[in-house]
Amino acid sequence: MPPPASTVPPTSTARIVGAWAVHALTASGAMWGLLAVLCVARSELREALAFMIVAIAVDAFDGMLARWIRVKEAMPRFDGALLDNLVDYLNYVFVPAVFLHEAHVLPPSLALLSGIAICIASAYQFCQIGAKTNDHFFLGFPSYWNVVAFYLFLGGLDPRVNLAIVWFFVVMVFVPLKWAYPSRMGRFRAATLTATALWGATCIAMIAAYPAAPAWLLPTSLVYVAYYVVVSLASGRSGVACVLQP
Repeated sequence: MPPPASTVPPTSTARIVGAWAVHALTASGAMWGLLAVLCVARSELREALAFMIVAIAVDAFDGMLARWIRVKEAMPRFDGALLDNLVDYLNYVFVPAVFLHEAHVLPPSLALLSGIAICIASAYQFCQIGAKTNDHFFLGFPSYWNVVAFYLFLGGLDPRVNLAIVWFFVVMVFVPLKWAYPSRMGRFRAATLTATALWGATCIAMIAAYPAAPAWLLPTSLVYVAYYVVVSLASGRSGVACVLQP
């Protein structure tokens, strides 16, 4: 039974303002997603990737800020988790699907079907109650389609190879493997956050220098991707790398 209203400690104005600021930061992801789509429509693909990277950066910080401020306590009637999911679906699924369709990295006859598969498979994944486990893993491929789009565009591979990669990850959405949640890791958290920051800086450098980026940047950035996969598989099996974070 909840205590009488008079005994419930009031939430400070500063904390409420902070909670609104965090929600505004999360909502700004929708703006970056829209700008990315508009760039794709104008065939400004480098700029579209830049806005997609900004959206990833926003998503990397808003959750940590929300937990620090404890926005659920400050604004109990506002569903920040729902807002986050809406923005994440836009930026991690819909925008990359549009990008892949328009970037000519897939066989033209199968580009639309692939985009539809991405959207439907990820909609299924987003709506799974167990999509995020109690020990803070993602269950099934966590719809990192913006990252997939980034590498398929810059990688310069044959469209048929890109098609195979896309469909591999579509299938992996339904495979119940655990994938690490970088910002909520325990044992390897510091190393992972540092590696993630370095990876982000490398991606920014590649976009800024495109199409004349040094050849070594792309394989260097893939070292982080390999690290993430290895940590996910190892910690998912042992259950020691991710622990409950406040």
